[in-house]
Amino acid sequence: MAHPATSHGLTVYFDGSCPLCLSEINFYRARRGADAIDWVDVSAARGSSAAADLSCADAMSRFHVRLADGRLLDGGAAFAALWRALPAFRLAGLLFSAPPLRWVLNVAYDLFLPMRPRLQAAAAKRARRREAASRPR
Repeated sequence: MAHPATSHGLTVYFDGSCPLCLSEINFYRARRGADAIDWVDVSAARGSSAAADLSCADAMSRFHVRLADGRLLDGGAAFAALWRALPAFRLAGLLFSAPPLRWVLNVAYDLFLPMRPRLQAAAAKRARRREAASRPR
């Protein structure tokens, strides 16, 4: 599934089936400048590819963005690219795009990944509790 370049030229691939990921993406989508980004929920494309060079499995296991020039970034580099595209986070994106902070961000992201399943489960549990609490009794 191909996605046209946006006016900003950034495409974000995210796992919309992950409550933790969706919460974070919704945070970014509410920021100024987010309307110029192409947001692609790869969980909706299970069984196919997210893009010609990105399988859904890879896209769901690690954060990816595509730059206007076609380069595909993942992990910390992908977050830095997203931050550069959003005015409120541009400075952080610029700082974390340069060494040695780029390396620190990538290491931090790689350390976070093994914790993601537990954090996803906790986020889903909180969402179920909120939903149950909001139901009329």
